[in-house]
Amino acid sequence: MPPHLIDSLITALPYPILVIGPTERIEAANPAAVRLFGEGGIGRHYITALRQPAVLDVVEQTLRDGEARTGRYLGTEGRRETTWAMTAGAVQLPLGRGACLSFQDVTEVEEAGQIRRDFVANVSHELRTPLTALLGFVETLRGPARDDAVARDRFLGIMERETGRMAQLVSDLLSLSRVEQDERLRPMAPVDLRGLIEGVVAVVGPTAQGQGITLAVEAPEQQIVVPGDEYQLRQVLTNLIENAMKYGGPGKPVEIVLGEPKPEPSLRGEGVRLTVIDHGEGIAAHHIPRLTERFYRVDKHRSREVGGTGLGLAIVKHIVNRHRGRLRVDSALGQGSRFSVILPLS
Repeated sequence: MPPHLIDSLITALPYPILVIGPTERIEAANPAAVRLFGEGGIGRHYITALRQPAVLDVVEQTLRDGEARTGRYLGTEGRRETTWAMTAGAVQLPLGRGACLSFQDVTEVEEAGQIRRDFVANVSHELRTPLTALLGFVETLRGPARDDAVARDRFLGIMERETGRMAQLVSDLLSLSRVEQDERLRPMAPVDLRGLIEGVVAVVGPTAQGQGITLAVEAPEQQIVVPGDEYQLRQVLTNLIENAMKYGGPGKPVEIVLGEPKPEPSLRGEGVRLTVIDHGEGIAAHHIPRLTERFYRVDKHRSREVGGTGLGLAIVKHIVNRHRGRLRVDSALGQGSRFSVILPLS
């Protein structure tokens, strides 16, 4: 096949394509391959472009016996690591047998698989700790502490707390699953945000009062209505307020601010901000991008002490996404945190 015809054919293909000749040099590369491997590959030995031993073995064997083979090529795109499924097949060129290499980006598939593995590992770890504790207490209550009323009451209290943690974890997992399932379906029922805030504050108010925490609400006089799911938006606000109470610290106020409707660049239209502010220790900048990851905790020990499951902000993110809104986090060490939910008005 004439070289110009090879070039025209592989240029039309969307995947990176390399053609290696009988002399083991790269004879053709389409634009996608140039973006992946860089300029200046034509005419050079394929080892200088591919470099990875597992990939080189696949190419070498295909050139030798003409059998098609597959492999994996690991690349980088900016700071992101990428994974490519490579297929090597023999092609007949004017001077003899060559090889055609095609590369398909499977990074998202690999990442999804890693997310599933991490999720299973995290759930197993979160359940294993309280289950181990419960088994130990049951064994103790059946044995040495059988007739010890004081120890029995203390152990039962701990067991109640641990089972509560497991129940909360299961509840959060079910909630996250439901939100993810419905994320593409935007809710459009009218929701009064002032009424929503008043309802949530009435529910969490007694707990805040018991901890010496003041819930300060600032909202416009007029009614502000957004399209949404009232139950889910209530879940978002409750989660953010409870987090502010947990991590803001006893005796420190929590502010709930509902802004006036205004143009929001991130929404490309009119929107309204609902912000929850705490005056705690704040969050270091490198933690902020990962706060909405499942089971991610800034301080794992403290989070478990205050009853966190590590799923709350992941649920918040998915609910906000379902409402076509934005979640913004502003924080600095020693200056508290601001969690803002930006919702479209239409």
